[in-house]
Amino acid sequence: MGSPHQEIVETRIDVAELALGMHVVRLDKPWEDTNFLLQGFVIRDPSEIDALRAQCDFVFIEGRIEHTIAPRRTTEAPRPKSATARLAGFFRRGQSPKKTAETQPQQPVAPRKRVTYINKVSTGEEISTAVVRFEDAQKTAKAIMSGLRIGRALDLNNARTVVNQCVDSVLRNENALLLLTKIKHQDEYTAEHCINVSILCAAFGKHLGLLEGEIRTLALCGLLHDVGKTRIPNDVLNKPGALTPKEFDIMRQHTTHGRSILMSVSHSLNTAVDVAFSHHERMDGQGYPRGLKAQQIPYFAKLVSLVDTYDAITSTRVYDKGRASMQALEIIHKHRGSQFDEELADAFIQMIGVYPPGSIVEMLNGEVGIIVESHPKHKLKPKVLMVREADKTLMVPYKSLDLMTSPQDSAGNAYQIAREVPDGTHDIVLQDFVDQGLIVSAPPVEDPDIGPDDLGW
Repeated sequence: MGSPHQEIVETRIDVAELALGMHVVRLDKPWEDTNFLLQGFVIRDPSEIDALRAQCDFVFIEGRIEHTIAPRRTTEAPRPKSATARLAGFFRRGQSPKKTAETQPQQPVAPRKRVTYINKVSTGEEISTAVVRFEDAQKTAKAIMSGLRIGRALDLNNARTVVNQCVDSVLRNENALLLLTKIKHQDEYTAEHCINVSILCAAFGKHLGLLEGEIRTLALCGLLHDVGKTRIPNDVLNKPGALTPKEFDIMRQHTTHGRSILMSVSHSLNTAVDVAFSHHERMDGQGYPRGLKAQQIPYFAKLVSLVDTYDAITSTRVYDKGRASMQALEIIHKHRGSQFDEELADAFIQMIGVYPPGSIVEMLNGEVGIIVESHPKHKLKPKVLMVREADKTLMVPYKSLDLMTSPQDSAGNAYQIAREVPDGTHDIVLQDFVDQGLIVSAPPVEDPDIGPDDLGW
């Protein structure tokens, strides 16, 4: 009798039985009806168990059994491994699957406090406050960068004040400030980038369930991560073409400069010092300035690295045109495990979602709208303010839809998002809608139509 060999099976289990280390391959509903962008994943965090329990009654997990051992409640034949880890929506173009370990005996996991945050107000209620906070933060970021460039000391108290105000807004409802980070101005890139990274870090920390104090520290690190660029000559920093090897060496020095600037300010900035110095390190050891390996890179530096890359890719700079959010997420997905921490990259992709607030999207029927708010558990079905007809003429009045309710167009077809388009497409400029106070949450289903005259602003 030969030695027993293993086969892979799927086992249906109740969500109450889920545990860390299990490899979830199927749900009791379509993946698209949940907020899981990864179609198949190994449970590595208690929050994933909580999310599965909130959205499903049972799931199918993948396991290995010996032929000499009777399988327990097996159902269907094993699915191909290539079916795991596809990103819903825009990762359907055949990218290689995420590399995950097969189900293995569970390893001890260090206990860690996590917080579940619930938005306290709607995006519409928060947006006016968020606009004020965003503008104050932008002014502070500009003052910090310009002041450091001419030798002034860093105003740490002011920096903390505006960061904390932004974090307060994110904790009430992150959609409002996330929407504002989609507004880009090429001539103000450096300061804008710093505040956008700060806000995105706050939202990411909230998504990860960090403690409130950790979120505030992370957001401050995001604001200050690039202060070293104030010591880079403008002709290098703002060069419209590709940098020469010598110029690139000069640019890389901003991490060392940032470390020196922050070390000279306050001992309370130790975490920010680590982030400024290490946010360009890579998991594979090919980053700079020290070539650290994954386990040597500070945790907050790994977080800021993801956010920094995402905002840079989606921003128009002197040498590169900003790209759509989906393209940025594809790049992050492609380089997770080598450039970015794999688990954090997956979590960041899930947090941003396929269509983040502020995205301009075209529906399958040709109508065009602005994403106003994402549902935390159903990010493929956001709230949308419709502003252009199928022929791209002005929609009068504007129409606010909640795709969770499966609204239908005049032909009786359910509204579905076809693609994201750049800001300014079809004369839709996000800044204009924010300035006019037209960004509000979707009203109740029984009264879906709104327009400039109906809003009372």
